[in-house]
Amino acid sequence: MTAVRVRGLRRAFGDRAVIDGLDLTIGRGEFVALLGASGSGKTTLLRILGALDGADGGEALVPAARTIVFQEPRLVPSKKVLANVTVGLPRGAGTRATGLRALAEVGLERHADAWPATLSGGEAQRVALARALVREPELLLLDEPFAALDALTRLRMQDLVGELRRIHRPAVLLVTHDVDEAVRLADRVAVLRDGRLVTDEPVAVLRPRDPGDPAFVALRRRLLADLGVHTPQETTPLEGVSA
Repeated sequence: MTAVRVRGLRRAFGDRAVIDGLDLTIGRGEFVALLGASGSGKTTLLRILGALDGADGGEALVPAARTIVFQEPRLVPSKKVLANVTVGLPRGAGTRATGLRALAEVGLERHADAWPATLSGGEAQRVALARALVREPELLLLDEPFAALDALTRLRMQDLVGELRRIHRPAVLLVTHDVDEAVRLADRVAVLRDGRLVTDEPVAVLRPRDPGDPAFVALRRRLLADLGVHTPQETTPLEGVSA
């Protein structure tokens, strides 16, 4: 029941190996978040899995049915919202109904005939999600899709992605810089450094996940440390001793 199998993957740009002997497996329906500093190769890996870039060595086995959602919605300005969702789908009697169902899932069925320029950033990204999921992918690749959104919209989009993943059950690889986002959404979190995964562990925090949960806090601290960010340890006053 494996959706993605990467073995010994290597990708170099000049003399610099951005990905160097990387191994990664993602199960069907599993949500994996990938963290790493800028330039660590996160997006390069995602692009290889999405067939937008090639590898210099190793192997990457992925489903044929896969889609990517980028940081920018990348909507076609000359097409209305519904046409953007169904672009690339075979034309037929059911295409419009399929697109409308996808828009309903992201709460935008009333915007089917709107132009992309009239949408907010969050609405445009929801259209991009509908366009990705309307193809019923076995693998959904998310390249920092919430980075350009304000904090409140980002949280709402995270909830929406979690719900859509529960309904459609694709394998998901989320590339993000946001540790809280990774812990909030993923089944597993991996950290990429020097071309390889230095961390790959399950998220053992009960859903719905509260950032104040001690397990959430502990995992956040470990992941930040793996990213080179060290946070102060929380201390508890000793019994009988005032703080």
